[in-house]
Amino acid sequence: MPRKKQFAVDDVKQKAMLAFWDQGYRGTSLQDLVKIMGINRASLYDTFGDKHTLFIETLHNYNDTYAKPFFTRLRRTNSPRQAIIALFDEICDGILKGEEQNGCYIVNTALEMSPHNAEVSRIVNRIFAYVEKSFFRKMIEQGQASGEISRAVIPTTTSRTLLSLLIGLRVLSRNNPERALLNSFKAQVKAFLPPGDHATSPTPVSVRRNHRKVHVNFVCAG
Repeated sequence: MPRKKQFAVDDVKQKAMLAFWDQGYRGTSLQDLVKIMGINRASLYDTFGDKHTLFIETLHNYNDTYAKPFFTRLRRTNSPRQAIIALFDEICDGILKGEEQNGCYIVNTALEMSPHNAEVSRIVNRIFAYVEKSFFRKMIEQGQASGEISRAVIPTTTSRTLLSLLIGLRVLSRNNPERALLNSFKAQVKAFLPPGDHATSPTPVSVRRNHRKVHVNFVCAG
């Protein structure tokens, strides 16, 4: 009979993700993973196959467990225009508090791995597409339908531009950007989303995210 695993797969996968997030794929050795995950090499190979397969698992885990719930929460607790604004506000606030110095797991992966690995590139692009189409574009279209966002805004072009701003902000977050630069990002987002005829004043929602618990890091995406 096969031996019963003495660890929770989801828990050790989470620990592996944090290791890759902190040190990058190339900077994380098998010995690092064994130590951080609290399992031996035989268990790692038996459960995940190898380092690369484990890494791919963490990307899927990040998207399903952190990124998608994060965007769902933004949609649920804000009007469409304010959901987009709140996304950038939360990231900028986290940077100023020193909570975003590791950047975004998906953006970090895109920079390190996508140019050299087709499988990783496909996963990263799929997550970026989700953020662009299922969040930015949908929020713009819903905001226009309700009159919160001007009809002059072109949803496809603007959603792609907002994704580019988000990725750029995530890259900058690793270098402790000054408040003035962060404010320019926030102002640019609002400029891309001029209010419509029926825009209302935002109702603040007191929901604070924990950097490593709920992340888009994008997300780009925690």
